[in-house]
Amino acid sequence: MARSAPSPASSPGLGRKRTAAPAPSPPTPRRYCSISDVMRRSLPVDAPPPVARAREAIYNSILCDVCGSGEREEELLLCDGCDLGRHIFCLRPIVARVPTGPWLCPDCAPPVKPIKRFPMKQTKIIDFFRIQKDDQDAETAKCRLSQDAKKRRKRSLVMQKKRRRILPFVPTEDKARRLKQMASLATALTSSETDFSNELTYMPGMAPRSSNQARLEEGGMQVLTKEDKETIELCRTMQQRGECPPLLVVFDSREGFTVQADADIKDMTFIAEYTGDVDYLENRANDDCDCIMTLLLTAEPSKRLVICPDKRGNISRFINGINNHTPDGKKRQNVKCVRYDIDGESHVLLVACRDIACGEKLYYDYNGYEHAYPTHHFL
Repeated sequence: MARSAPSPASSPGLGRKRTAAPAPSPPTPRRYCSISDVMRRSLPVDAPPPVARAREAIYNSILCDVCGSGEREEELLLCDGCDLGRHIFCLRPIVARVPTGPWLCPDCAPPVKPIKRFPMKQTKIIDFFRIQKDDQDAETAKCRLSQDAKKRRKRSLVMQKKRRRILPFVPTEDKARRLKQMASLATALTSSETDFSNELTYMPGMAPRSSNQARLEEGGMQVLTKEDKETIELCRTMQQRGECPPLLVVFDSREGFTVQADADIKDMTFIAEYTGDVDYLENRANDDCDCIMTLLLTAEPSKRLVICPDKRGNISRFINGINNHTPDGKKRQNVKCVRYDIDGESHVLLVACRDIACGEKLYYDYNGYEHAYPTHHFL
């Protein structure tokens, strides 16, 4: 049977009428502006993206969480954990300069381990400082010290001022008190994760000993006299026997570990040699260690040497520097830091530059040769 054609009622599409398309709307007239308006509204080519601009605005509004000031932005540290800011001089202990790597505020940093006191046991002290006992050498040293004292008394005052020889330190005779002095140094070294070393060390991968040539010092270096060299050797021998300078290492909440005299110390007395690992200065350009000491300043920058006591060192790394930007800071100085040519090699010696009373803290002009280290926040 043939299929019948669909009716208009059954197919709505067939009943729809065609309509004419709407007339197109007239084009919107184009608006033109001057080139000055374009330049005024556009951003520079090197402008940061919107997210970076928002972050920069937040950083610019950061205030110190301690003092509440936003001034001195170049000395404002930003915590990598909580984004709070703190001035380097508002921290305790004070930070000398802005660290080069990541930094966490005291609230975000791992909890600081409490200072563990080194046991005041003679056997542990002897092992820690590698003390070598020799009673015969001890008697010889005492005779030598008494002879030096007699010679100094015989000299006239004019002669003493003219010569200005280095004097050997006088160890504390009380063994219990001397044990306390050495235990305080051992406490500071172990808390700083530093091994005791009373001499310069040359480690593989750092500067070799052959690089330490005093003759390369730009402008020359003063040679240690024969008498002063004998004094230094005497002091080294005494220290090997456990007869140390009368010094105590104490912790200060603002300055960290500090050194104070545990007896009266005379002017020109030998305090210590600055010791540690010897390395090239260019290798430590981005080092955050705050106790690096200049050892050799050569005309060629690549050959300049520094002492790094972050792994190995002695009491010298805990002697604080003065604020050499203020008269009051300079008045605190009672120790001078001098580089000497000893047997053709450069050594840094710390010597008392005036009489030091018992209980007085020791201060010196840290890296005073270059005047490049930021000490304006030192106390």
